[in-house]
Amino acid sequence: MVVTGASGRTGSRVAPAAEAAGLTVRAASRATGFDWWDPSTWADTLRGADAAYLAHPMDVGAPGAAEVIGALAREAVGLGVRRLVLLSARGEDQALPTEEALHASGADWTVVRAAWFAQNFSEGPLVAELRERGELVFPADEVREPFLDVRDIADVVVTALTSGDRYVGRTVTLSGPRLLTFGAAVAEIAEATGRPLAYRAVSTRDYGEALAGFGVPAEEVAALTAIFDTLLDGRNAHLSDGVHEVLGRAPRDFSDFVREETAAGTWKA
Repeated sequence: MVVTGASGRTGSRVAPAAEAAGLTVRAASRATGFDWWDPSTWADTLRGADAAYLAHPMDVGAPGAAEVIGALAREAVGLGVRRLVLLSARGEDQALPTEEALHASGADWTVVRAAWFAQNFSEGPLVAELRERGELVFPADEVREPFLDVRDIADVVVTALTSGDRYVGRTVTLSGPRLLTFGAAVAEIAEATGRPLAYRAVSTRDYGEALAGFGVPAEEVAALTAIFDTLLDGRNAHLSDGVHEVLGRAPRDFSDFVREETAAGTWKA
């Protein structure tokens, strides 16, 4: 099984979960010679595999994502890798062309639409703000989100791949078990850590200007702000039952994530 982004937020959980299930994992990253933007590197990674987990390195709804996912999926199918699982985003209209490109590739596909990751608070740029500045600035006001533990994504992906044809041609939508505002999520982290952490909501425009000030390219800023406008408009303020449907258990709660990351010192000043 090929795992793209094997060192990333989801792939780093999918790979060990797949190995624990008895699958042989082949990591796909620049460190192993695989480059999303260089199709000449794809065949060596895909050849001989029977399945692949596809996680776009930027965002599944980013400009060009549909084209690159479609091209990679077609090459995989041509090399005999017919079983493909795509990580997508719940409620993200921009992701639909990418999902459709996978559908059209001829693969035996499964799409996993995920809610906002709990681990976005512990990995990546957001955690640095909390740890170093004691404040999280983000373009989400009182919108509620059922934050999803990425370990549940990994378990769903592996189960989909090891359940025969049960999830072929299906889209599974995942969320955590309860709704929280971003401010409430930061408040839970503050209570667990004993630190006076704060959350400050800003407009999408202001957030985009801040990203540009950090040197993020204009095209990427435009794509991210458009995606945030979609995802953070309240459309995702509901629960999805995909974790229970596939795994037969409740999804992990945000409080469990916070307790574990606090014990690990993730938000320690």
